[in-house]
Amino acid sequence: MKKIWQAGVVLWCALFSFMLPLQAQEAKKVSLEDVFKKGTFSQKSVFGINWMKDGLYYSSFVERDGYPAVVKINVSTGEEVGVLLDGSYLEIDFSSYSFNADETKALLATAVEPIYRRSSKGIYYVVDLATGQKQQLMGGEKISYATLSPDNTRVAFVKDNNLYITELSSQKVTRLTADGEANKIINGAADWVYEEEFSMAQAFKWSPDGKKIAFIRFDESEVPEFNMQTWGPLYPKDYRFKYPKAGEKNALVSIHVVDISSLAVQKMDAGTETDQYLPRLYWTQDSNQLAFIRLNRLQNQLDLLHANASTGESKLILSEISKTYVDLDYNDDLQYLSDGNSFVRTSEQDGYKHVYHHRMDGSLIRQLTSGTWEVSSMVGIDEKAKKLYYVSTEASPLERNFYVIQLDGKGKKSLTPAKGSHTINMSPDFSYFIDYYTTAETPVKVTLYEASGKERKVLEDNRELRERMSRFALGKKEFFSFPTLDGPLLNGYLIKPADFDPNKKYPVLMYVYGGPGSQNVLNSWGGSRDFWHQHLATEGYLVASIDNRGTGARGRDFKHATYANLGKLETIDQIEGAKYLAKMPFVDPTRIGIWGWSYGGYMSSLSLMIGHEVFKTAIAVAPVTTWRYYDTIYTERYLQTPQLNPAGYDNNSPITHVNKLKGNFLLIHGTGDDNVHFQNAVDLVNALIAANKQFESFYYPNRNHGISGGNTTWHLYTQMTDFLKRKL
Repeated sequence: MKKIWQAGVVLWCALFSFMLPLQAQEAKKVSLEDVFKKGTFSQKSVFGINWMKDGLYYSSFVERDGYPAVVKINVSTGEEVGVLLDGSYLEIDFSSYSFNADETKALLATAVEPIYRRSSKGIYYVVDLATGQKQQLMGGEKISYATLSPDNTRVAFVKDNNLYITELSSQKVTRLTADGEANKIINGAADWVYEEEFSMAQAFKWSPDGKKIAFIRFDESEVPEFNMQTWGPLYPKDYRFKYPKAGEKNALVSIHVVDISSLAVQKMDAGTETDQYLPRLYWTQDSNQLAFIRLNRLQNQLDLLHANASTGESKLILSEISKTYVDLDYNDDLQYLSDGNSFVRTSEQDGYKHVYHHRMDGSLIRQLTSGTWEVSSMVGIDEKAKKLYYVSTEASPLERNFYVIQLDGKGKKSLTPAKGSHTINMSPDFSYFIDYYTTAETPVKVTLYEASGKERKVLEDNRELRERMSRFALGKKEFFSFPTLDGPLLNGYLIKPADFDPNKKYPVLMYVYGGPGSQNVLNSWGGSRDFWHQHLATEGYLVASIDNRGTGARGRDFKHATYANLGKLETIDQIEGAKYLAKMPFVDPTRIGIWGWSYGGYMSSLSLMIGHEVFKTAIAVAPVTTWRYYDTIYTERYLQTPQLNPAGYDNNSPITHVNKLKGNFLLIHGTGDDNVHFQNAVDLVNALIAANKQFESFYYPNRNHGISGGNTTWHLYTQMTDFLKRKL
């Protein structure tokens, strides 16, 4: 019997070992159609969540019978208890919604038309939630940034570069500013460069009592105009807009407060210097006290000022000065506490982004967080319980976890210990939070928790997608770090084919972005671009990415290392990364390529030209080719002006290094790119022709920086895939 049993085990093992490769063969390959046509790897999520004021419910955006709807969800059970807005009943196909403070009215937007990255205009409605009665604003004309007043009586918005209000009771429309003019004066909305680089579009805010509106005014009169042609039937059209390139004139910016009852407008005192930035407005708890941020042109001094909204008189509260630059993104979490005596803000003044508690006069009460890690974002402050909630990189630069700490700096606790990336939506009463959790291998899982970290209900787990993914031959994203010759450890990841054979030699495609404060190497879900990389892995490629010096989540010194010399250290690090990969026994060192988009296209171009001994092939999509062509705010933050630092602009421009080009180069750009202008590609092409260098290029007519729309994405990635198969 023993021999028979042993023979059976041997036979079963043999069959099992035979079945394993068979199963591997049966696993589906990731096709381009799966990624870009079928949406095979598209994840579900929970969208449009707004917490209700009592903390017992939240609202969520859903679709019912082809119409949008907003439903009310019981927090304790996770069950739907009612419909707050029904698009079918209202006959409004709305795409966004918001409630006023007492949740008696809703503001709906429909027919929304994008302008630039963050700006848009659309048709807005105000709906009475009790009666269902709807009121269309401005007779259906398209307007921007419609915002209900805190006292529920008015809506403010921008139209034709002017600021307006509508009285809801009478539907009376009042224009608050009269000098708005295209490509000249903007009231209450950001100009192009503020929108792109300071992440703002709406530039007005209601006072807490709803009796005043603070707004930013942009005088673009002296800003140079950029002209793009839109290609259409018979004759192309000119599209002209104000775009300040590095070293050129910016808009003159001022802050004003309008009193709604008298319509009197008061200018705030922002100092005598006019060549500066005023990128943030905040109302304190006092409706007569406005706060705003002031940055000098080189962005190495950031000031917080408080101003009397009635007189305009201002006072400097605190100031930060740097030898490099003060990053607004790291000083942007500012909250005035309800006691009226203090505020909480973030700063990287000690070398890492942390949270600080100040008195109203700017004096420091205490630093609330500290350590060699960064606070990614402040989620909220529970003033009653004296607790701060925040997301940070404390566990690892590759992770994002949710923490709570007392306002005295004690009692820190992790509320989401699972490794990966956590994005948090917390209820206003701080009783619950919704965690959007992903890892590099798992799509988002949306879970409702109590503030203590106790799980209440899974709202979306993407089970169908996980099961679908299990049927595909997916390579695992492996994280690694390596030492550079003259710098710190760099983080990277490597995707291997699912049927990886360590005895084979594989080509490698590196994916780079590399810009200041960015991060590619992160333990989070990557989306369609990651699955394109998975497609390449099924075709026999290794795909790698390395975060060079200058990228984010590793402190100020690491990020600021590239100051005044963009491109130099980043290129060195990408070349060192390629050399590190080339030494791996399963890598073919003669077939290493690199690709990137925008700053990544700049990096891939430089890497191939300067590192031609290491790289065989590069793809550059919508690249900056000279920083002289990019905008003032972004470029001068890192390089100063071209007048002060010409070498920083020219020494690491791909145009400067065209004579070094060897190997295969594909340049792709959209002619309608309002961000990184097609001019960048034109000048690089001219330089390559003058240097007698052969290369491939492709332009997408009228496409913007995202190069999308219709069949565009499919065409783009098919083209890049074909190029890699031919050239790598």
